[in-house]
Amino acid sequence: MKRNYRRGKEKHGWSSRKHSYRPQRYRRPSRDSCAERLEQEEQQTPMSAGSSSSDPSSSSLTQSSVAPELPGFYYDSEKNRYFRLLPGHNNYNPLTKESIQYKAMECKRLRLLEEEEKQKKKTTRPGLNSSMLLQKRQLGLLSSTSYCRLVHELKVNCMQRRKIEIRSPDSSVAGTNNFKIIVADVACERIFTVNDVEHGGCKYGIINLSGLGKESLTVEMYDNLYFTNRKVNSVCWASLTHPDSHVLLCLMGIAETPGCASLLPASLFSSTNPGDRPGMLCSFKISTAWSCAWCLNPQADNCFSTGLTRRVLVTNVVTGHRQTFGTGSDVLAQQFATQTPVLYNGCRSGEIFSIDVRQRSRKGQSWKATRLFHDSAVTSIHLLEAEHYLLAADTAGKIKLWDLRTAKCVKQYKGHHNEYAVLPLHVNEEEGLLTAVGQDCYTRIWSLRDAHLLRTIPSPHPSSKDAIPSVVFSSRLGGSRGVPGLLMAVRQDLYHFSYN
Repeated sequence: MKRNYRRGKEKHGWSSRKHSYRPQRYRRPSRDSCAERLEQEEQQTPMSAGSSSSDPSSSSLTQSSVAPELPGFYYDSEKNRYFRLLPGHNNYNPLTKESIQYKAMECKRLRLLEEEEKQKKKTTRPGLNSSMLLQKRQLGLLSSTSYCRLVHELKVNCMQRRKIEIRSPDSSVAGTNNFKIIVADVACERIFTVNDVEHGGCKYGIINLSGLGKESLTVEMYDNLYFTNRKVNSVCWASLTHPDSHVLLCLMGIAETPGCASLLPASLFSSTNPGDRPGMLCSFKISTAWSCAWCLNPQADNCFSTGLTRRVLVTNVVTGHRQTFGTGSDVLAQQFATQTPVLYNGCRSGEIFSIDVRQRSRKGQSWKATRLFHDSAVTSIHLLEAEHYLLAADTAGKIKLWDLRTAKCVKQYKGHHNEYAVLPLHVNEEEGLLTAVGQDCYTRIWSLRDAHLLRTIPSPHPSSKDAIPSVVFSSRLGGSRGVPGLLMAVRQDLYHFSYN
């Protein structure tokens, strides 16, 4: 009886399991699964609406912007899901915020490089083309200045990148060290280069651009035996014995070794000018200098300035006389006016002020003449030719054009990217162009007249903090009969963006 009872119970249990089985399509959903499905549908609805836009290239941006941000998670629009972020301090980090940003920037850079190779470019302004410009010029609707400026805008938009071969008498020099700074002389016949050395120092060289032509892409680089294990903060050309006869460098101090400002004669670099004799080599011990400038005004002849920590030092090279002006903040950018012996300074505090070097240095700030203010540290200033306007860039990525007569900002050039680096501005008034390299390694060119962004050039190399390009733009690279275009030095390579 007990066995039959057990068998009947097992049979009853089997039959109950059999009757409780349902296929998946007939199974009644639970309340938890319904709630989860509703949440998934609510999250997918705005994403699908964003992805149905007419522009496919902007769908990923729309999805990532619609998806809510969760602390500690990253939303991947391609895989349509969240991923957990890991701190960027471990040895093995498959997914960090830095790696995600770097991947996105690298994808954007490669896409822009591919577009440049395919020459898929739009005109800088709607309806602007060479035939229209020529027709307006012939009808007298455009002045010669406006016509040349607009032609340069068209040419800049069509520049093509070509790699330059660097030759040197010493085969071990060319292409072995990364470029850090390149600065062209007034005639754009030579560029002074500062290169990083493997052991952590810097060495200098001069590249002669006379061999740069439409067909030839070869330049000569002349090195010297002088190098330093100190960081170079600032460089400018100096006209001591003749125009651009020397190069002024500001070197940082290391440990017990103080900083210094050195004047290197260009004749130190062999074969630059065979007829020149070695010039005067000067070195002035100073504290850490952030910037430097050479004065071309006859009333302050043979003088240069260095921007130091909370003060400005003006030095006469011949007499050794020095003037000190207290500033209250580190001076990161400087430039002398040419019509008057006035020095313009940009500070870490965001203040821009001018100093008349003819007056004696004195305590207090009563000697500050023009005073302008940015919201962040000013890293570069450039005085326009008429000396009524001043361009200034800061660490917030803002580039402003100031009217010195009214002390007001009259124009702002948008698109520049900077967070903390000291990045220069390159102004070409004759061509009506403003060029600046951002901390994101993109070179941007604006119209100086109306602040219109004409072109954004990606770096040929992957972007990084130690691979920010250094550029020189001129319509006469190599001298009066030179070629127009942009020179870009990045890592060990030198590129020429030539007019098409």
